[in-house]
Amino acid sequence: MNATRRYPRPTKEQLAAAVDKLLPDVIAPGLDVLFVGINPGLWSAATGWHFARPGNRFWPALHRGGFTPRQLHPSEQDELLTLGLGSTNMVARATARADELTAAELVAGAAELTGKVERYRPRWVAVVGVTAYRIGFARPKAGFGPQPEPLGGARLWVLPNPSGLNAHFTPETLGAAFAELRAAVSA
Repeated sequence: MNATRRYPRPTKEQLAAAVDKLLPDVIAPGLDVLFVGINPGLWSAATGWHFARPGNRFWPALHRGGFTPRQLHPSEQDELLTLGLGSTNMVARATARADELTAAELVAGAAELTGKVERYRPRWVAVVGVTAYRIGFARPKAGFGPQPEPLGGARLWVLPNPSGLNAHFTPETLGAAFAELRAAVSA
């Protein structure tokens, strides 16, 4: 399937109905990398696909970083498992914007994520969003890249948020950040 294939856009009604909806994880035991989003956006909750909003740069960054042989469309998310990859979120409930989440939700989500990592035992966990990571894990000075502390027995890495709203990172710099993680995973 071509990553540029067009899919019907969710309607305003479908997006409104997606508020607080949960998005199933794409996860299996023993993954090489479990990617952790902040929480599902309404577009993702409406479609059932992680990082589904057309402006989200997760899928292009994943490909540019060398994790996938081609750019996958969000509807192909289950192919991640065949590549030793998975996807989940720190907070399960869908919102229009991540800044609608409370600090308490991020802290609770971090605890739930830790349990999930202990249960599924990925080698690496990659959180995509430094601010959510800082708040959820009480690491106010954390930066991008490898983190000194493990998470539930997995090595931990923080990546930039691939949302189209994060203008600080271009598609090229996001791809480079994902490539750094890919090199560490392969080492």
